[in-house]
Amino acid sequence: MINEPGYRLNVGLLVINNKGELLLCKRKNINSWQFPQGGIDFGESPLKAAKRELYEEVGIKKDDVKLISSTNEWFKYDVPYEKRKNHFLKKRFKGQKQKWFLFRIMNDVKIHFENDPDNEFIDYKWVPYWYPLHTIVEFKKEVYRSALNALRNNFCEEINND
Repeated sequence: MINEPGYRLNVGLLVINNKGELLLCKRKNINSWQFPQGGIDFGESPLKAAKRELYEEVGIKKDDVKLISSTNEWFKYDVPYEKRKNHFLKKRFKGQKQKWFLFRIMNDVKIHFENDPDNEFIDYKWVPYWYPLHTIVEFKKEVYRSALNALRNNFCEEINND
C-alpha cells in the first residue's frame, strides 16, 4: 500500500448475491449510483477496511461474506473540484486511490444503511456485472471499468461453480 500525495487511500467493494448480481447503492441527495467504498484508516489493512466498510455502509457482517479476490493494482481517480463538497476532501485530497475487493454473500443478509455515520446511501439494487458502467458518474467510470476487468475472471469462476 503506497501513499500517494493528493490521493486518499480507499477500498472499493463488489458484492455478489446468490443470483450472480452485484450490489449497487444510490447516493443520498444526488441521482448517482455506486458500489460501496470507503477510506482506509491509519494502521488498517485494506482487507480490514473492506470488511469494516461492508458493515458500516450496507450492514453486511464479515461472517456473512467470503472473499473471492482482490485487485493487485490500485486504481485512482480525481474528483472534479466543483464536486469536492467535503471540506476534508477539498483541502487534502484531489481524488482517491482504491484497491478493489470481490466478496460473495454466504448467508441471508438484510442490506441497510443504519450503521453509516455519514448516511451516504438511501437505496440499493442488485444488477448485472457490467451494468454499473452505465450509471456511474463520469469521473469514476475508468476506475470501475478497470476494477471490473481485473476481477472478471474470478467473478466468472465463482458464478460457474454454483
